[in-house]
Amino acid sequence: MSSDRIVKPAAISGFPEWLPQIRLVEQQWLDRIRATYERYGFCSVETPSVEALEVLMAKGETSQEVYTLNRLQGGDANDARLGLHFDLTVPLARYVAQHFNDLVFPFKRYQIQRVWRGERPQEGRFREFTQCDIDVINVDSVPLSFDAELPRIIHEVLTDLSIGGFTLGINNRKVLQGFYEGIGIGDPIGVIRIADKLAKIGPDGVAKLLVDELSLTDTQVKAVLDLAQVRGGAEVVDEIARLGSGGALLDEGLAELSFVMRELADLPAGSVVADLSIARGLDYYTGTVYEGTLTDAPGFGSICSGGRYDNLAGSFIRRDLPGIGMSIGLTRIFAKLVGDGTITGGPLSPAQVLVVVPSDDRRGEAIATAATLRSRGIKVETYHAADKLKKQLTYGSRKQIPYIWFPPFEDGKPHEVKDMASGDQRPADPATWTPTSAEA
Repeated sequence: MSSDRIVKPAAISGFPEWLPQIRLVEQQWLDRIRATYERYGFCSVETPSVEALEVLMAKGETSQEVYTLNRLQGGDANDARLGLHFDLTVPLARYVAQHFNDLVFPFKRYQIQRVWRGERPQEGRFREFTQCDIDVINVDSVPLSFDAELPRIIHEVLTDLSIGGFTLGINNRKVLQGFYEGIGIGDPIGVIRIADKLAKIGPDGVAKLLVDELSLTDTQVKAVLDLAQVRGGAEVVDEIARLGSGGALLDEGLAELSFVMRELADLPAGSVVADLSIARGLDYYTGTVYEGTLTDAPGFGSICSGGRYDNLAGSFIRRDLPGIGMSIGLTRIFAKLVGDGTITGGPLSPAQVLVVVPSDDRRGEAIATAATLRSRGIKVETYHAADKLKKQLTYGSRKQIPYIWFPPFEDGKPHEVKDMASGDQRPADPATWTPTSAEA
């Protein structure tokens, strides 16, 4: 026995990993998300996992969560120049600025990658996770039609994934800012940051912060909380008007919110709502904002979010490049459904067919048979040795491979294939045989 110390194998907290049958389902999800994004004409972009720290700090609200990189040997932890990206929006801003002359605008991109944040792991929160972003960036202005198209796409994705009931809440930062200014609040952005904590600390907690930190009056606090209770369809515009008066900014925000809600009125009732409690505390949001939640677990937190930003790329290029985007927290949703037992996994192998090896002498024919089936788009695994037939069948059964293929065990005999579900076994030609649609 080796005297080397044995390191106990254990995953690091906050960095999820799955067994093959669960990972297979996750990859199917990713494929379906990609397919939906591409059906709407969005192109794929991938940026490096690392960015210069000055890029990541350009919008510094989450800079304290950045994992920095430095070499183990000869590196200085206090002199890090690179960091793992904590979202995909800041790298997108850098990407668009860098490749500005090579892109066609409006630039419609999707990006599915892992991101890293140095926060405390808990349910729904990870240090490494996959985001599925979709954004539109344009020169000078982004047409309002995209404010409605993006939630429609996300609605289609979440419906296709069969995650259960969900609600996409929509608000507009101009409505919040205009309303707050209309009731005499001097720091509307500060109020938005505090109002964004409503789901976490409740109305009493928000009220206390509004008084302690911003010195709002009781009347102003009541108006802020009353506005956050407004929820519904396009008719909320009239309800907001009754709560308080505002100027041009409020009117502009209400018109935009009303437009988006009318555009999405054909979607199932209750799946998309105007929700004035949504604030999205990040400073770069300037118009429409989104937040999605699970109907049966509203306290779980958002499963998707996003909004309109005026000039996120302004730190990198002297051009006005506004955008709008939404992001699906794939790992957050997926991990919950795995934990709840809703996702139990697929088969242990992606193979549709296991080709057995009759003997060492006929291994070449088994390999050729597998090659013929693969050339026709069928997923095939060839058994690794000329073991006893029972052992090969047991292997295929344990991996839940639906068909077992038997090349001729002697000259003059036909190929045969066995359906493991029904037990039926019959002659087959590798050049023409096709698995049933359920297994294809």
